[in-house]
Amino acid sequence: MTNYLENKTYLVYDRSKIKPQSDPLSHFALDDALIRQANTEGTQLLLHFWPTEEMVILGMMDSKLPYLGKGIQYLQNQQYKVVMRNSGGLAVMANQGILNFSLILPEVSEEKLTIHEGYEIMLDLIQGTFASFNKEVKAFEISDSYCPGEFDLSIDGKKFAGIAQRRFKKGISIMIYLSVEGNQSLRGETIRSFYEHSLQGEKTRWHFPEVNPSSMANLSDLLETPLTVQDVQNRITDTLKNNNNQLVEGAYSPELLAEYQVAYDKMKKRNQQIFENIQEV
Repeated sequence: MTNYLENKTYLVYDRSKIKPQSDPLSHFALDDALIRQANTEGTQLLLHFWPTEEMVILGMMDSKLPYLGKGIQYLQNQQYKVVMRNSGGLAVMANQGILNFSLILPEVSEEKLTIHEGYEIMLDLIQGTFASFNKEVKAFEISDSYCPGEFDLSIDGKKFAGIAQRRFKKGISIMIYLSVEGNQSLRGETIRSFYEHSLQGEKTRWHFPEVNPSSMANLSDLLETPLTVQDVQNRITDTLKNNNNQLVEGAYSPELLAEYQVAYDKMKKRNQQIFENIQEV
């Protein structure tokens, strides 16, 4: 398998440098557009950092919740924006203490990455970034966290990150959120309450997590080192540079912006349809 973390050139798209950031749909739409740019270029590697605000990002599985409208109303009453993304399964929090970024890779026909291999690439990057702390980063499901999955990243049994993937023909986005600092306990309590409001005690054919807020922790606490989102972003880019990768600021070409608009319109329409269908609350 190609080593995507050494001797490569990455185009870097950092949304924190673009103002305003008032529309959460824009981050996901740009990610889709960048995947298609990787497709078009054939061998293009991209890195997409995007800023966070006070919002809850739902997964497509959450659309199965029997009282989703009540859950969304609860979140909105707590002053959170709510958006349903087009990847991953379940709800996660996003705010100023969380870093979100994507590794966007081309998929050449002679070497298709499996889903497992995609996750391993992100795991290798995170393990390499924090290796100097002598704390083992493990990947296994933390079942009572929010948005549990096989590649939950944890230290000492406490989850601090989750990984998802989105795939188009010949392009893959490997996305991660990392809880860096802030009130992680409140994040967990909020998602637990969201599911309580959305389920109302009803049993469903789908499994939704019984969130235990203490199952997750911030990276800064687990590493016993004060860290900010920008600190972690810098460490990630430094790790890539130290592995002989070149990082170049990405350009917003007319082709990319056109793809972005198409992706944005699709996501906006999907979210409008979902939210219109739950207005009975």
